[in-house]
Amino acid sequence: MNAMLNSQLQSLNSYPSFFLSPKPSILFHGFSSLPVHPCQHFLKRNTNFCIRANYNVGAKTGSSSMATSIDQIPVTVKAVVTVKVTTGEFFSNLGLTKPVDDFTDLFGKTLLLELISAVLDHNTGLKRETIKAYAHRVSHKSDEVKYESSFAVPASFGKVGAIVLENEHHKEMYLNNIVLEGFPNGPLHFTCNSWVHSKYDNPHKRIFFTNKSFLPSDTPSGLKRLRELELENLRGTGEGKRKTFERIYDYDTYNDLGDPDKSSELARPVLGGKDHPFPRRCRTGRPRCKKDPLSEQRSSSVYVPRDEAFSEVKQLTFSAKTLKSVMHALLPQLEISLLDPHLGFPHFTAIDSLFCEGLTLPTPTNAGFFQSILPRLVKAVTDTEENLLLFETPEFIERDKFAWFRDEEFSRQTLAGLNPYSIQLVTDWPMKSKLDPKIYGPPESLITTELVEREIRGIMTVNEVPYALKSKRLFVLDYHDLLLPYVNKVREVEGTTLYGSRALFFLTKDGTLRPVAIELTRPPTGDKPQWKQVFTPTWDATGCWLWRLAKAHVCAHDVGYHQLVIHWLRTHCCTEPYIIAANRQLSAMHPIYRLLHPHFRYTMEINALARESLINAGGIIESAFSPAKYSNELSSAAYNQLWRFDMEALPADLIRRGMAVEDPTAEHGLRLTIEDYPFANDGLILWDAMKQWVSDYVNHYYPEPSLVQSDGELQAWWTEVRTKGHADKKDEPWWPVLETPENLIHILTTIIWVTAGHHAAVNFGQYMFAGYFPNRPTIARTNMPTENPSDEEFKNFLKKPEVELLKCFPSQIQATKVMAVLDVLSNHSPDEEYLGENMEPSWEENRVIKAAFEQFSGRLKELEGIIDERNTNLKLKNRVGAGVVPYELLKPFSKPGVTGRGVPNSISI
Repeated sequence: MNAMLNSQLQSLNSYPSFFLSPKPSILFHGFSSLPVHPCQHFLKRNTNFCIRANYNVGAKTGSSSMATSIDQIPVTVKAVVTVKVTTGEFFSNLGLTKPVDDFTDLFGKTLLLELISAVLDHNTGLKRETIKAYAHRVSHKSDEVKYESSFAVPASFGKVGAIVLENEHHKEMYLNNIVLEGFPNGPLHFTCNSWVHSKYDNPHKRIFFTNKSFLPSDTPSGLKRLRELELENLRGTGEGKRKTFERIYDYDTYNDLGDPDKSSELARPVLGGKDHPFPRRCRTGRPRCKKDPLSEQRSSSVYVPRDEAFSEVKQLTFSAKTLKSVMHALLPQLEISLLDPHLGFPHFTAIDSLFCEGLTLPTPTNAGFFQSILPRLVKAVTDTEENLLLFETPEFIERDKFAWFRDEEFSRQTLAGLNPYSIQLVTDWPMKSKLDPKIYGPPESLITTELVEREIRGIMTVNEVPYALKSKRLFVLDYHDLLLPYVNKVREVEGTTLYGSRALFFLTKDGTLRPVAIELTRPPTGDKPQWKQVFTPTWDATGCWLWRLAKAHVCAHDVGYHQLVIHWLRTHCCTEPYIIAANRQLSAMHPIYRLLHPHFRYTMEINALARESLINAGGIIESAFSPAKYSNELSSAAYNQLWRFDMEALPADLIRRGMAVEDPTAEHGLRLTIEDYPFANDGLILWDAMKQWVSDYVNHYYPEPSLVQSDGELQAWWTEVRTKGHADKKDEPWWPVLETPENLIHILTTIIWVTAGHHAAVNFGQYMFAGYFPNRPTIARTNMPTENPSDEEFKNFLKKPEVELLKCFPSQIQATKVMAVLDVLSNHSPDEEYLGENMEPSWEENRVIKAAFEQFSGRLKELEGIIDERNTNLKLKNRVGAGVVPYELLKPFSKPGVTGRGVPNSISI
C-alpha cells in the first residue's frame, strides 16, 4: 500500500508541462517530491516561520521575545471542498468502480490538495514547495458532498494563490468551490464550478486560482508561469480527436453539417472559407469523410470542452436536455404517426385540434417515458394508455384567435414581434435590385410611385411619395436580392418554393405601420422570362385572397431569415469565436475573462446540438423551412454580404437600418424614426444599463489607455477574434481598434448585448408568435395562383381559396415538428441565470465592482417597472391594445417555462 501511495505522489520540485484546463483552472502535474506528513509532524519542522496577523506573509521573524515565539507557530488552515451531486455521478455509482471509490472515501483519500504560493522564494527566486494533504468526506446531502483537509502553513510560504487538486475517484466530479479557513484576515475563496476528471482518465492534476483578478502585468510572481502554461494547454496542439474530459479550445470550419458517406443527397458544402464565408466553430478532430475529405464525419455526440457542456445538477430540468429528447425521441414518433410527409391540414379546425384534441402517438415500450421528459407537450390518456401530443395554446392566439389574419398585426410584428431586426427605412426610390440583370432579369421594382399614391391616397394629399420619403414614412422588408439567387435552386426541391420579395409599409399619423404592397419575383428559368407581380390590400374577394397568399410567402421569408440569420448566425454562430478566443488568450484570473464568462454559459454546447439535429443536412431547418437544403448557404451569403461587428451594437444597427439617427439631445443619444418601436424603446434602456456597467468595470481595471495597449492577453484575444474566429472577415476595415478603455467598453458591450439582449429578443417569443404556425409559417409550399397557372389550377383557387392557402402552409409533419422544437427553444430552464441577477464571486470580493454591479442590477429592476408602465399606455399602439400581447421580451427577469420575457446572461438555448 505504501509503495503504491508513494508512486502516486511524485516529487514536486518543478513545474513541467501542463495539460488542458477549464476556466477558472488549469491542470497541473509533475511536482517534485514532498512526502505527505501529518500536521503535527509538519509543525515540529517549521517553528522558525509564522503567519503574521496583518497577513504580510513570507517574512522571517527577527525577535526572540516570548510574543514573537508565540507568533512563530505556523497557522493551521482547513480546506472545505464542496462537490455537487450530479446525475452522472448517481449513475456512475451503479458501476463496477463503486466499491473501489467507496474504499477510497473510507480511507479519507478522495481528493489530493496542494497549496501553491503566490510569491517566489525571496532567497532563491524560485517557486516554493507546495503543501499537500488529502481531503476526506465529512458530509453527504442530497445535492452536495463536502470534503475537508488540514494544512500547516508557515509564514515563509506567502499568500496562497492557487490550489492543485487530484481526483482519486474513477469518475469525474463537479467541483463547486474550495474555501480555506483559518487565515488571520478571514477565509480565502476559490470558485471552481468545474468538472474534475479522474486521475485514471488523465494523470495530470488541476489547479484553481483564487477569486482575485489580475491583469497580466499585476500577476503575483509565483503564478506568472502558471498563468502562461494554463493558456498554452487550453490551446492544445491542433491535432488528434478530442476526448470528452478534455478542455481544449481550437477552431474549425462548419464542415460537419453534411453526411456524404451516408448519402450523396446529404452532402453539403463546407461553411468557412473563400467560397462560403462563415464564423468558425470549436474543433473536434473527428475523422474526415471517405467520400468528401473536406467534410468531417458525424457522430452521435459532438465534443465541446468539458466545462462548456450542459450542467447535470440533480433535480433540475434543463431545456437543452428536453430539446435533445424532442429531437431523438418525439420527432421519430411523429413520423410514424404522420406517414405522408406532404399531407397538409384539410381545414383550419384541424390546426385548432392540435391545441384542444392533440395528436395520438405510438405507445413507447417504457410507460410514462414521454410524460417524464416532455410533460408540457405530451399528455397521458389514462383509460387507453395512449400518449397525446397536445400543444399549449400560445398567448398570442389565446388573446385573439384571428389576429394573424389582420394586416395591422402583420405590420405591428415588424416592430414588436419575433423579428424586429429586418424592418428598414426606404431611402432609395424607385426601389431597384443590385443583382446582374443579365442573370436575374430587369432590376426595376413594379412598386411604382403611381401604385403607392393610389394606396395611400386619403392619408396624404399632395406629392404623396416624395413627401413620404422626405418625412420618413415608407418602410420595407426587403428580401429580394438575398433570396432571388436561390429561387431556381430551391424550386428543384420537392415540396417547397421561393421568391425574391419586398413588403412595403407606410407610417400612419398614429405611429402604426400600414402594409401598402408586396412584390414577389421569380428570376428567368429555362425558356421562361422573369416573373414578378405586386399584390395590394384590396376590397374584392379574389384580390383579398391573393393578398393573403402573398403575405404567407413574405412571412415564410421573414421566418427563414429570422431563424437562419438574425438568430442562428448573428447570435449563436458569431458568438462562438468570442468564447474560443477568450479561453485561449485570456487567463482565468483576467478581469475581462471574468466579466465575459457568465455570457458564454452553455453556448458552445447548444451550438453543437444544433449542428447535430437542427441545421444539419436533413435536419429540422432543411426539412421544414423554405430554403430547404440551401438554408446554410443562405446563412453564409448573409454573413458575407451583411455581417459587420461594428453594426452589431444596438444603436449602430438601428442607425444602419434608418430606424434611428444620432441626436446628442435625445435620450440614449438617438432619435427613433418610429417613436413607438417597442423593441428599440426597451432595448436602448437595456443597452445603456449594460454599457454603464461595463464602463464602471473596465475603468476600474484600466484607468489609463496604456494599460489596454500593453495588456498582451487582451490584445491577443481581440486579434484572434478577428483573424481566426472570423477569419473570412479579417481584412475588413470596419473592425474596431483596441487602444483605449472606450474602445474596450464598446467591444465588450456589443458582445454582451448580442449574447443577452439580442438573443432574448429573437428567441424567447418563438412559441408565442410561431406556435400557431399560420401567423409565422416556416415554409411556403406552393407558387402563387397567378404565376403561370393552368386553367384547372386557377379554377380550383377561385372555387376554394382557403384550400390553396392551407396547401401553401407547412404540412402536418412540418408544422408539428417545428411547433415541438419551438416550444422547447422558448422555454426558460429552472437554472437560468438572468442578466443582473447573480453576482460573480470575483466581483463580490472587489468593493468597487460589487457596488457597480448592484447599481446595474438596480437599473434592470427599474427597466421592469418601465416596461410594465409602458404596457398600460394605450397610446403606444404597437405594444398594447385589444387582444395584443404586451411587449415583454426584453423584460430582464422571468420564472421558468414559456413566458415570453426574461433576458438570460447567455445564449443557453
